[in-house]
Amino acid sequence: MSDDQHERGMKVRREVLGDEWVDAAIDRTTPFTAEFQDLITRYAWGEIWTRPGLDRHTRRAITITALVAQGQLEELAMHVRAALRDGMSADDVKEVLLQTAIYCGVPAANSAFAVAQKVLAEEGGGG
Repeated sequence: MSDDQHERGMKVRREVLGDEWVDAAIDRTTPFTAEFQDLITRYAWGEIWTRPGLDRHTRRAITITALVAQGQLEELAMHVRAALRDGMSADDVKEVLLQTAIYCGVPAANSAFAVAQKVLAEEGGGG
């Protein structure tokens, strides 16, 4: 992996998650976690999120669905917040979560709706 891929990854990571979130993650980096931070910046953000095959809206919907399926509610909140900030509407988020109820299960979607509703309230988007 090149430094160029890291730079591309950091650019997309900041665009998707916001400077505040990324700066906080960088500030929490320790010698123990540094290689992991580098890995996700290069591969997740620099390799996958920069691929031309899907637009960001679709990638966000897939990411939200995967996080619901895995019960990763803290990460879900982060990605819902990022999606809203980048133009995904509350209705878009609702539709993704309704879809997850069928394919990930009602209990998982119920928890996800609670997380999304809290994020929407915090972000002034209703909820």
